[in-house]
Parts: sequence; structure tokens; C-alpha cells
Amino acid sequence: MSSQIRATAKSPCPSFCSANHQLQLPLKIARLLDEAGVDVILVGDSLAMVALGYDSTLPVTLDEMIHHARAVRRGTKRALLVADMPFGSYHSDTAESLRNAVRFVKEAGVEAVKVEGGERRLELIARLTEAEIPVMGHIGLTPQSVNALGGYRVQGKTTDGAEQLLRDARAVEAAGAFAIVLEAVPRELAAQITRELRIPTIGIGAGPDCDGQILVVHDMLGFTFDQTPKFARKYANIGEVISSAVRTYCEDVRSGNFPSDRESYHSGSSTKADKSDPVRISIC
Repeated sequence: MSSQIRATAKSPCPSFCSANHQLQLPLKIARLLDEAGVDVILVGDSLAMVALGYDSTLPVTLDEMIHHARAVRRGTKRALLVADMPFGSYHSDTAESLRNAVRFVKEAGVEAVKVEGGERRLELIARLTEAEIPVMGHIGLTPQSVNALGGYRVQGKTTDGAEQLLRDARAVEAAGAFAIVLEAVPRELAAQITRELRIPTIGIGAGPDCDGQILVVHDMLGFTFDQTPKFARKYANIGEVISSAVRTYCEDVRSGNFPSDRESYHSGSSTKADKSDPVRISIC
């Protein structure tokens, strides 16, 4: 499947889309994404922030990522399933990193893993691909490096920064990655990298000239409490839909309108329920 993504993206009329999946109820959401036609579902480590409530992606563990990816796998039949290797799972020796990547494939059923970093990941990417684990690269703004970068900032705006990202992109391709994410880089630089590489580029805050695009599902669906990045287009307001539905449910419970007689089971007895006015509690 990763080779099909690569071939499709570099065809004369490239067009593919990805969804960065971190929602709760992962199986059902994955099924909806898959049936809607996304080409790639990425189980992103940003689930640390949008699903688990952390301030960054750094705290999420390997076991938490595998747990989530396993559920997404059961809801995905068609799209390519990729999982982020979380911070710390590939930062020691190559042998341990390989064991962790193998766990994603064996225990979660993913078809590829994503690692952040350019030139410094060359050996790792080569070793994983040698072990027949497809790798998606990720350069530019790499959230796992937020402390080293000094925050979530656009990368590659200076001449030196742009040259480094070009070297990173070439290194990731040379190491054997089948695709590469370009995050928060100037549109012009992303276009240049896309022209130079043979593998697909996937943009997130990198302009429209990449071979594919990816958005975090929470941002796409309007299911977030925080300010979203400039590049995150909101296609729905699911958060308000949920809030409105739950408010109405609570009102119906407290007023006695839920459940109705039609939504209740009956014993066949003609005994009438006590019509006193009890205190009602709504629970979700």
C-alpha cells in the first residue's frame, strides 16, 4: 500500500489526502474516515494533547500509542494505516528502536511508522526499511523537538534553515522512506522540496504544492477547545453539535421527557407508575 501511495502521489495528476487520527472512539471514527475516502490514516502522537490532555506530544507512551492504533486498525479496511513512533521510542540504540517499530506492526497491525527528524534519522530509517517496515519521514516543525526548537514555530525561513531542510529531505529519501511530512515550512520551500524528491511530500502548514495534505481530525471537525493553527481549515463544528445534543438530553432527563413510554420496556401489567415528581440525574 505504501508503494501505491508513492506511485499515486508522483503521477501527472497527484492527489491524496490523509487524516491525523487522535479522537476518542477510535474504531468508529476510523471507519468513518476510511469510508469517506482518505488515503492514509495517521495515528498521531498528538493524541497526547487532544485525547489525553497533555500539554505536548512528549508524555505519550509506546503502549498508549499501540493501544490506540490497534483500535483504529479494526475500523480501517482500505486506507494505509501509519502510526507515529512516540518520543523516546526511537531515540536510543537502533536495535531497541527496531523492536518498538516491530511492536507497532505485530500488535497494532499498522502498515508503516512515522519518525521525526532528517539527517540524524538516516541510519534508523535505513534499518527499519531493511527490516521491511515502511517508514514515513517528518521534517520542518517536529513537535517532539519543541523544547529544542523553542516552541511551535515555522521552520526554514532563513537561508541556512532552508538549506538544512533540503538536506534533511534528501537524507530521508536516500534512507528509504516512502513519503515525507513537511510541517510548518514556507510554501516556496515545500514546493522546491516536492520538485526535487521522488517520494511524495505530505504538507501540513506547507502550502498547496505538496503531493498530499494532512489535517488533525480534531481541527478539521471543530472538536477542540484551543486556538487552531493558521493552516487548519475547519470543515464542521462537531464540538457545538455534541454540546447542543448533551444539553438537550440533560434538559429532557430533568424535565421527565426522557425516556418516553415508547422508549421504556413493559411487564404487561396495567400498574401505573407513580406520578410523583422525583429528582432526576442525567449521566453520559
